[in-house]
Amino acid sequence: MEIIKSVKNDRVKTWQKLQTKKGRQASQTYLLDGWHLVQEAINHEGKLHALMGTTEQLAEHQEELPLGVPVFEITDEIAKKLSDLVTPQGIFAEVSLPKATREPQFIHDGAWLFLDGIQDPGNVGTMVRTADAAGFSGVVFGQGSVDPYSPKALRAMQGSQFHLVTTTGDLAKWTASFTQNGMNVYGTQLDPQAADVFTIPAETQFALIMGNEGQGMQSALAGMTTQNLYIPITGQAESLNVAVAAGVVMFSLKAR
Repeated sequence: MEIIKSVKNDRVKTWQKLQTKKGRQASQTYLLDGWHLVQEAINHEGKLHALMGTTEQLAEHQEELPLGVPVFEITDEIAKKLSDLVTPQGIFAEVSLPKATREPQFIHDGAWLFLDGIQDPGNVGTMVRTADAAGFSGVVFGQGSVDPYSPKALRAMQGSQFHLVTTTGDLAKWTASFTQNGMNVYGTQLDPQAADVFTIPAETQFALIMGNEGQGMQSALAGMTTQNLYIPITGQAESLNVAVAAGVVMFSLKAR
């Protein structure tokens, strides 16, 4: 085990770059911050490149660390450099980004969430975690959606990226492929033709598109769906947060 004490160490500088999208894309890896997320990667076969922790954290989790993964002991000062939290836990892992190799024309089952221009990392992470809880097979991040591997999104996902497929893609292509495969694709949009989500029978094979927080779905996508849906609001609120709305619709549509 290598001990690193300087924040100017080259490895530390490389790990710091993983806090940015540019750095993640260059290395094709991202950084997990905190034992719960590290443990999810270990338990669900995440491709770990390195484990980094303070003396206390490595001692506490020594028996659970996987064999064959380089381990680095770091100082509290370095831990603060690697984290965007004020008081980091002090244990990290560098993990491979998933390979975006899924082709929609070959998918014939499962429930899928399509994210169209979702910009807030907290919303993205919450929706991935909710899709996991609802039993979805995967999440497709369309153009304009925020990077789901930013620190804030990762905290909101709570490791759910290891439980389902996550990929990027052209949502028009995905929507067309799903409908050609006989799968319903639902959008969420307030328009005269939209249907009350609670009137739609639950099923196991479909896709759900959630649109941008402010603008909703792209009009081109809205015109490609099987049916657009709305959530009836009986109180005084004008609208729901997109992540909350996604949770309501996912659990309503997904057959158990």
